[in-house]
Amino acid sequence: MEKKELENLLMRFSHLGVTHSRNGALLIGKAPHIAEYAWLNVMYPCVTETEVCDLEKRLGVAIPKVYKDFLMNVSNGFDIMNCTLALHGCRTSYDRSDLDSWYPFNLEDVQKYERPKNATPEMFFLGTYEYDGSKLYLNTLDDKIYYCDRYDATPLKAWDSLSAMLTSEIERIFGLFDADGRIFSRMAPTIPVVI
Repeated sequence: MEKKELENLLMRFSHLGVTHSRNGALLIGKAPHIAEYAWLNVMYPCVTETEVCDLEKRLGVAIPKVYKDFLMNVSNGFDIMNCTLALHGCRTSYDRSDLDSWYPFNLEDVQKYERPKNATPEMFFLGTYEYDGSKLYLNTLDDKIYYCDRYDATPLKAWDSLSAMLTSEIERIFGLFDADGRIFSRMAPTIPVVI
């Protein structure tokens, strides 16, 4: 998926406002009904090769080429509909005093510390769903994206590629919200598969 393609998908809520944070994050869809400084969709600025190398050292594993290309050329992770789905990235700061700088959830957390116990080495975890903490991972054996439970890596759904998952999930998640970015049903699950 190209950067412009992802931006175009996220622009569905551009009528609610679009701006850039001080550190370059693209903020789409001001959401005062959530919080004063809330935005529905956030695309983080791409990372450098040096930042990716540093992250790989901290992870202790190589970031799969598919996701490394995404982080460096499309977006350093993103948040969809106020973190309904978050793809994690390279977090370079935890300073919360600057409200005009935005950072992704840290890839280190989901890949190193939140892995299900039955996860295997070829599973590279890269995203989470806010609803229940369930996860997305890229299987390095087939480059497919898989959805699994928070504590169990058994696949519950699969997509043929990162691009296919992004397109499918963004469209599905957007369908759960009205034009003002309010969820139709607070009780309805926002995950791809309900068990």
